[in-house]
Amino acid sequence: MPPFSHVPVLADAVLDAARQIPRPEGLLIDATLGGGGHSALLLEHHPGLRLIGLDQDATARAAAAERLASFGERVSIVATNFADFVPPEPAVMVLADLGVSSPQLDVAERGFSFRLDGPLDMRMNAGGEGETAAELIDRLEENELADLIYGYGEERLSRRIARRIKADIKQNGAYGGTAALAYAVAGCYPPKARRGRIHPATRTFQALRIAVNDELGVLDRLLQQAPDWLEPEGLLGIISFHSLEDRRVKTAFLRDERLQRITRKPVVATEQEEEANPRSRSAKWRLACRVSEG
Repeated sequence: MPPFSHVPVLADAVLDAARQIPRPEGLLIDATLGGGGHSALLLEHHPGLRLIGLDQDATARAAAAERLASFGERVSIVATNFADFVPPEPAVMVLADLGVSSPQLDVAERGFSFRLDGPLDMRMNAGGEGETAAELIDRLEENELADLIYGYGEERLSRRIARRIKADIKQNGAYGGTAALAYAVAGCYPPKARRGRIHPATRTFQALRIAVNDELGVLDRLLQQAPDWLEPEGLLGIISFHSLEDRRVKTAFLRDERLQRITRKPVVATEQEEEANPRSRSAKWRLACRVSEG
């Protein structure tokens, strides 16, 4: 398995935001620790911060522990999904990067990638409990699968794709892996549309991954809970990667009486960052702070 190396997106925006933390010492909660890239930058620039990093992916936790080892006792890593976490004290900043990391996409065995053949798994907690993508596809009726692909993937060809998937399974049994599913989805597109910058299977795979991991439900719980993790004027910053997530974050930052939004429009990557790190192209950063009591 390749090493878990993760280039943090929108690093400058995150560092710029952290200049607004209410005091120089305190707790930083990284709700999606990944390889520890954002946390390492924040700990380096703010020597008074202590970190609690959350991640349900054992590979990510191991990589983060190695990357953050030099910060010693300032770092605590917890094996949990952020939806199940209760902090021991109020935080000066909570950070969440909602994207699937490149190492997860690039390891075929995880089943996230349509470019590398692997089992149709897609669970963030690999090998843990919960339904795999293959089991989900098999369980759903055609119309349910089409609704899922449209709702979570915003895929306009969802009916055609669902029809093809269920017909394939009925005729040949379960797909052998991600490559076979990606081929089937691509076949639902006109030939000219298969050669665009975005792979034809992108939206379908996104929809399945979101469903398998209940990503929107988990995000909703984070948006509900995280403001209570913050001390007054503490910061809540979230990086999202598609419109379903960004709309939820934008709405919460506008409507939650515990929060005051700081970014009116999301911060996006510069052209230079997009060239250096293509994963940053769809990233959006929004920042809010906890309203002071009284």
